[in-house]
Amino acid sequence: MLLSIQDLKVAFRMGKVDGQMQRQLAVKGVSFDVPENSTVALVGESGSGKSVTAMSILNLLPENAERSGRIEFQGRDLLKTSLRELQSVRGREIACVFQDPMSSLNPVFTVADQIMEPLIKHLGMTRRQALTRAEELLNEVGIPDPKRRLKSYPHEMSGGQQQRVMIAVALACKPKLLIADEPTTALDVTIQRQVMDLMAKLKDTHKMSMLFISHDLGVVGEIADQVVVMRHGEIREKAPVADIFHQPQDAYTRALLACRPSLTENPARLMVIDDHIAAQAGEVRAQKTAKPKDPNAPVVLEARGLKKSFFFKSGLFGKTEFKAVKDVSFQLRKGHTLGVVGESGSGKTTMGLTLLRLHEPTGGEVLFEGRDLLKMGGADWQKMRRRIQVVFQNPYASLNPRFTIAQALTEPMEIHGIGASHQERLDRAVALLKKVGLDENALYKYPHEFSGGQRQRIAIARCLTLNPEVLVLDESVSALDVSVQAQVLNLLKDLQDEFGLSYIFISHDLAVVKFISDEVLVMQHGDVVEQADAQELLRAPKQDYTRRLLGAVPRGYQGEERAQAPA
Repeated sequence: MLLSIQDLKVAFRMGKVDGQMQRQLAVKGVSFDVPENSTVALVGESGSGKSVTAMSILNLLPENAERSGRIEFQGRDLLKTSLRELQSVRGREIACVFQDPMSSLNPVFTVADQIMEPLIKHLGMTRRQALTRAEELLNEVGIPDPKRRLKSYPHEMSGGQQQRVMIAVALACKPKLLIADEPTTALDVTIQRQVMDLMAKLKDTHKMSMLFISHDLGVVGEIADQVVVMRHGEIREKAPVADIFHQPQDAYTRALLACRPSLTENPARLMVIDDHIAAQAGEVRAQKTAKPKDPNAPVVLEARGLKKSFFFKSGLFGKTEFKAVKDVSFQLRKGHTLGVVGESGSGKTTMGLTLLRLHEPTGGEVLFEGRDLLKMGGADWQKMRRRIQVVFQNPYASLNPRFTIAQALTEPMEIHGIGASHQERLDRAVALLKKVGLDENALYKYPHEFSGGQRQRIAIARCLTLNPEVLVLDESVSALDVSVQAQVLNLLKDLQDEFGLSYIFISHDLAVVKFISDEVLVMQHGDVVEQADAQELLRAPKQDYTRRLLGAVPRGYQGEERAQAPA
């Protein structure tokens, strides 16, 4: 057995209260094994303890963490090794690939420097030898023109390329175990597919084992041999991947499998974890039904030939034009949702921000009630801004960390003159928090005191303070785990039914887009390559690019078929 974790407990010291040290138990007696040449997946929602369990192996935890139990790696108990011994294991025998490569890679070092560091430190290579090996590693992980890319800095590469560099750094010393902590969560479906296939290929090539951490059983089903399902710091189920998908024993595992949007089914609402568990226990919960859409509803927003270019200096006096959005046209009806899909770099986010004039357009029209938003200025544009709002992808960055939730919700109302008094604005803020599933106690807390899903609900409530008619939702659920994602998607549908909101829903996840959208617009390299009714487009896509996006969506365990997945 390569790695054996036995009765692992991890607690965090939270400070003293009345002279007594308070501890929060995050991992509660976890035990599982990772055999040689196999992939074991740790699965669960945010807060389940899966990342804390994995980071305990190399003690990559905060100083207030306390570990107990046994973590045996090739017969050595890593809980009892000295820091010096542990440092010799990190990177050489056990390596890590993290979720966000941009925060894991050092922005002031070149790619070459970061790959060479473990080669020089652990293997004693000279700089010349390490540079040659770094080029070989970049070639192995599929980076084009590796010799030139060695001189690049992380910010000069795409998200997928950054993750490939992280994998190259991790594989530099040919480790026996690779810990991959949500390595594909932030990537679009085609890049996610490439990274998953790459990791599976390298695992076989290097004869190493992998501990793969994810909240998405669709991804796990395509890469894992064994699955360990965690919730609230405890293991709920562990079994071979085929058993998890075809014969799950635990109600929580069945709920995780069921709450993700599907490409084949189209329910009016997504059932969340608690709904599934209640149903399996025989409880009957009332389910809301979605209102039927009016196909002849009035058009609230229309884009005609929308264009956006960015210009860069070229030479001494010249400049280069990059066309990010090229001649995009669409209509959005009242109470309807337009889904916009495409890979990273397709122009979908730039298009959404240009509609809001967060990027000034270089051509076209955006008509709202017959008036061109792109030609408005001054007071007219200020009045119109309250009617078209945006929810950004990252709720951690879109809320001011120094504002309480009360300040975040009342500030837009004060700016736009909504409410006769501060108390009236506070009352409205409380009402909106209740609409999004939070209570009055949230008002005087700060963003860091909430989970990612709760922060996204607060961001939605902030938009609603201005009574908008159109919401641009830019990857607004992509950072959330599947159960919280289901809650937010249901919330968006409920708010649409109640207030008649129209959505422009930007995403790279076609299953999510299929669930929430009435019409879908597919973008590639700034162009609209396909546009049709959501169900029709996903049932019978006309363009190869759309079919490729659909083919990249993780579908869970498919038996022996995954062995023939394209490299």
